[in-house]
Amino acid sequence: MILSSVLPPGVNGCDVAHSICGAHAPGDVVIGIMLPCHHKVKGINERIRPENFLCSFDLQSFLKSLAIIHEIEEINASGFLPGVHLGYMLCDTCSYASKALQDVGHMLEVNNTLNVKCDYTDFRPTVKIILGALYSEESIALARLLNVYMVPLLSATSSSPELSDKLRYPVFLRTIPSDSHQTKAVAKLLHHYNWNWVGVVYGDDDYGKAAYESFLKDAEANDVCVAYRKVLPHNLDDSDLREGIQQVAQQIRSSSAQVVLLILKRSLVEVLFKEMIRTNTSRIWIASDVWSRSSSLATIDDINKVGDILGFTFVASKSESFDNYLKNLTATPGGYNYFIEEYKNLRFNCSSECFSNNPPSHCASPELLKIRSGNACNVKDPQEQNDDYLVTAVDTSETFLSKVAVWAVANALKKLLKCNSSSCAGEINFPPWEKVNFTFANQNFYFDENGDFVNGYDLIIWEKYGQHRRFRRIGKYHVLRQQVELDPQSRCSASCPRGWVKKILNVSCCYNCTQCKKCPNGTWSLKGWDHCKPRWDSYIRWSDPHPITQLSAAAFGIFLLLVIFIIFLVYRDSLPMKRAEVRLSIVMMAGLAVSFASVMCYMGRPSVHLCRARQVMYAMGFTLCVSSILVKAYRTFLVFLPFGQIVNRRLHKCYNPPVIVTVITTLQGIICLLWMILDSPHVSYIPPSPQSMKNLIQCSEGDTYIGFATMLSYIALLAFIGFLLAYKGRKVPHEFSETGYIIFSMLMYLFVWVCFIPIYITNRERGTPTQASAILVSSYGIIFCHFLPKCYEALCGSKTDTLERILRRWRVVSSGNV
Repeated sequence: MILSSVLPPGVNGCDVAHSICGAHAPGDVVIGIMLPCHHKVKGINERIRPENFLCSFDLQSFLKSLAIIHEIEEINASGFLPGVHLGYMLCDTCSYASKALQDVGHMLEVNNTLNVKCDYTDFRPTVKIILGALYSEESIALARLLNVYMVPLLSATSSSPELSDKLRYPVFLRTIPSDSHQTKAVAKLLHHYNWNWVGVVYGDDDYGKAAYESFLKDAEANDVCVAYRKVLPHNLDDSDLREGIQQVAQQIRSSSAQVVLLILKRSLVEVLFKEMIRTNTSRIWIASDVWSRSSSLATIDDINKVGDILGFTFVASKSESFDNYLKNLTATPGGYNYFIEEYKNLRFNCSSECFSNNPPSHCASPELLKIRSGNACNVKDPQEQNDDYLVTAVDTSETFLSKVAVWAVANALKKLLKCNSSSCAGEINFPPWEKVNFTFANQNFYFDENGDFVNGYDLIIWEKYGQHRRFRRIGKYHVLRQQVELDPQSRCSASCPRGWVKKILNVSCCYNCTQCKKCPNGTWSLKGWDHCKPRWDSYIRWSDPHPITQLSAAAFGIFLLLVIFIIFLVYRDSLPMKRAEVRLSIVMMAGLAVSFASVMCYMGRPSVHLCRARQVMYAMGFTLCVSSILVKAYRTFLVFLPFGQIVNRRLHKCYNPPVIVTVITTLQGIICLLWMILDSPHVSYIPPSPQSMKNLIQCSEGDTYIGFATMLSYIALLAFIGFLLAYKGRKVPHEFSETGYIIFSMLMYLFVWVCFIPIYITNRERGTPTQASAILVSSYGIIFCHFLPKCYEALCGSKTDTLERILRRWRVVSSGNV
């Protein structure tokens, strides 16, 4: 193995790359450091024996451990504790609670053993305090165990509210505020920008659950509603993780919530962001402290595609001395640091075969291979090399509170060991459980009664920086005042005046001011208005001029049909009425009367019953009418067109008016029945546009409109067949002029409905009155073409020849004889 071959032997029999404690420096007082120089425990689901934990190197966590070591060296060099030399023991937790518990046993052992006792009052471990852990999940597990020995645990990153419970975690302290403050800060931020509809994704660890429960309370207090909540397994090796990420991504894409709060570990956010980038999904992301300053996330390929990112982060500050330390990285004199050796091998070891198409199994992951220097293959000894990579690749200001934790310990020791400017008179081998109060000199940091710092948060935005992101402070959250304060120079928009509202732009903290006024429920205000009015429902009202005109036309049509019916009965024995077939004409009148009556169902407030009744009435009524016209056209077709004897006999055999009318109308009835069952018309409520005061209520002819189209197409087919039959007999004698009326009425019907369809499709709001008008026009067309001419002939007397004479003359002409 390339890496292991260049590293020194392991500690306590462990493989070096995964040793229990990989860095150590002796001292009078030893500080334990419990941080993950590695993360992503491999194969955790398959681990059935108590073997070593296999992890992957993590640059950002490694930097935090270096910050603590550097600060310990700085304290020793400054003489802050005269005559007392601080040592350290750094154990790698791999960001996994079980691994952290394994480390504690090694860290607290005396004479290479940790005996079980009933009373640990006289217990004197070498390590007097432990700094860590990184995640709350680990700190909770460690604090429960350390309660047994009363060894203090001081964290600069674990923020779970649960750890503030001094009854359960008396040994735990931290140099950051509790997440109970952070969730208040997030809720205040959402309220500030009027983002009241947000999604939440959190991990199923103690940190994620506690933070989510805390956020729910704070969100409700700030009028922020949770659109959805999704939980992700916190273990990256979980087989359900990929499926969980897919489900979360689908929820984010399908939800209308444009703001998403992520209470997740950095590694989970990385997987989720890569899925968002793959699916080209952009949102406004609110970062929890765990990943809000993650340099590795800020440099993901195509990170700019995910959208805007804001987050609250703990107070941060650059240190020139720490940056110089990183540029000249070496183990503490008299001690060892295998993690530095591992980093230098990743950075300066050539390993050219690892960049081939088929790299050996011992090679690091592609992500870690990015650490390698471009000059690595020209280096003889990687351990002798240094450069400024750590300063430029990682945000070193993020380690500030880790250094504060070291100085807090130093101040406590100074008081405990009774140090003055020249010496420390106290007992060095003090019990770790002895308590003292301490302050951090010349700083505005202090612990509250729960052992938490209350120094507040910085609000940062991830601004675009080329292909990546960088962090810019735009404000602060004051814990004691519970107030978000934006930096004046960070505002890209002026405050909106009274009566105006913020309209967020593509940058999260920027907005335009749109004139608006919040209206009570049920009312609305248009742009430029200074008052609110209730929106009104729009439908065809009985009292409007257009509906009154249509109703008058329908009523007059029914009245006209009644008059025509009386005339037909009175003059039923006259030649014009006989040629018009009185019985078929009465059937036509009945169908037209039903069509006229259907127009009344288009008026008034729509209901499901009216929506169905108007379509069925028109379909059945007009089909009955057109089927009768079709019979008339067929009769003319048979009488006046010569055929062979056999064809003539067959065609005449098919002529049975009652059967034809019944079959055609029944088929339409079946179409309507299937339509009502499978895709029935219903009332449609169309939401108004922001600049409209009108709620449009109208009938929808079904979800797919297939039934509506089939019904109209069936009538159109009948009309077209009737037109063709009449057209074939257009040269019949002038006296027998029924064919001309049929041709004209069917053409009128087809023309009217061909004009109706485009209007109905392109202007749904005018669809209802247009359809009613189409029914009236086509119905009146049949009255004027079929009935009024016959009434005129009957009333004024017909001067035409009898049917027998007309037929006789037609036969003579058609046979070619004079």
